[in-house]
Amino acid sequence: MPNLNDLMTETIARMAAMSNARDTAVNTTRTIVRLSANAIRALHRGEDATLLLAEARELLTEVATVTADYPSVYWAGYVQDAMKEYAEAAITASLLAGSEIPAAGEIGVEDAAWLNGLAEAGSELRRDTLDALRHDHTDEAERLLALMEQIYDLLVTVDFPDSITGGLRRTTDQFRAVLERTRGDVTMSMRQARLEKALRAAETGLGRG
Repeated sequence: MPNLNDLMTETIARMAAMSNARDTAVNTTRTIVRLSANAIRALHRGEDATLLLAEARELLTEVATVTADYPSVYWAGYVQDAMKEYAEAAITASLLAGSEIPAAGEIGVEDAAWLNGLAEAGSELRRDTLDALRHDHTDEAERLLALMEQIYDLLVTVDFPDSITGGLRRTTDQFRAVLERTRGDVTMSMRQARLEKALRAAETGLGRG
């Protein structure tokens, strides 16, 4: 039978390796979250977020590699949250650009993180929808609202326990509230635009008379 000291030494060595992997994952995921947030802010400003997204993606790959032998670390909240934040940024970029939404596997995230990222990306579109309305870009506002509605309609079909979806139901409920406010804002803006157009037409008619 192996000596107890040897068993203890081996156990401590394994736990030390896991602890090191955890420390690396914690620090790296913080950077991923920061880069993802900066990417979203850049997108809202109409700036190119390609480099920020690429750096976050590279770090996400590093985290997956470091935690590959430690499932408890890989599936920890901070790793999955970082995946969600990155998914949100990557999906927001594709939605605003009008390009295809990347699949979970394409961007290196788990399905639950992708779904929650999709919901939060949908909420992010509210800001760009309102910006479009302020600049009288009605067609773009309608396009973004339609995307929000499509995303919501798909998310509500996901019917699994929160332990599998990472709390998607709550995220979707929050998105629904954002969607309803945005729909109301778009409707009100379009009504006001039609009214102003009608008033201008009436004034023009009176002037000619």
